[in-house]
Amino acid sequence: MAVQLTDTTQPDQVLGLRERKKRRTRDALVEAAHQLFLEQGYARTTVDEIAAAVDVSQRTFFRYFANKDEVALAILADAEDHFVANLRERPADENPLRALRRAIVLTWRELGTARHDRPSSITAALELIQLIESTPTLLAAHLRRITEQEQIVAGILAEREGLDPATDLRPRVMAAVFGGVLRSAHLSWSAENESTETENSGSEAMINLIERHFDQLGPALAGDWHGR
Repeated sequence: MAVQLTDTTQPDQVLGLRERKKRRTRDALVEAAHQLFLEQGYARTTVDEIAAAVDVSQRTFFRYFANKDEVALAILADAEDHFVANLRERPADENPLRALRRAIVLTWRELGTARHDRPSSITAALELIQLIESTPTLLAAHLRRITEQEQIVAGILAEREGLDPATDLRPRVMAAVFGGVLRSAHLSWSAENESTETENSGSEAMINLIERHFDQLGPALAGDWHGR
């Protein structure tokens, strides 16, 4: 799980000077790592190179991240933190699936409006999705984080619905289904954009793809696949 020394969901103006400096250092490390991974590959990039690109020590790097995996996945980890915050804020009268769907759409829309000089921008997030799928080490770390995220989501759903997740399996099942649909959408986007730059490169393109996958959830689970 990524080390969160700074609450990245807070705007700069509500943070103190020390926290703003810490966030700038963290953002700079994430951005430097991301660019190095894209330019020379994940395996060939070292922690020393990332730290040197920001003109900080290796010791400073490890104050923010435990290893290369964490700094590489930080862009999506921050997006996931935003998603969790958005899910917690969904109206209580929304059913679990609708709350999940609207929270993830809002999260991707927020990525699309982030400043492009920040590592949390839509461009960086989409680049990272492709990098993950072509890097086995990152993919393994990403899948571990997805599993952790499912547990968090299940807990939020159980709390929203007043259920005990230890005895009622529905929150865990819904969290797993949601994670699977989202991963399927990411895989589809990565496959469509693997070898060429297309116009499907913005947040709305990803949102449309996610929506299409959710639209198929009902027919896939309960529909007659052969039209009988």
